[in-house]
Amino acid sequence: MSNMTFDGMVGQMTPAIYESLKQSMQLRKWPDGRVLTPEQVELCMEAVIKYEAHNNVPPESRVGFIDNGTCGPRDDEPTENKATKDEPEQIKWVN
Repeated sequence: MSNMTFDGMVGQMTPAIYESLKQSMQLRKWPDGRVLTPEQVELCMEAVIKYEAHNNVPPESRVGFIDNGTCGPRDDEPTENKATKDEPEQIKWVN
């Protein structure tokens, strides 16, 4: 049995494995068609996020990236409803 840690395995992931894990998470299926368990989805997500951080993947290419440039208020919205640059942007999570 190998003494490799989870972080060690992520450090040895190839770009092809990374892309395969991302696709498996999106489809909730392995490339051979078997359905991922919730635990497998969680581990894949953790591995993908660690890979992205370890390999300096640009933020706009990362899993879960939200482009705030296209989600802001419209130009015709009253100015009192627009956030100022000093205010932090807030994201509301809905279950």
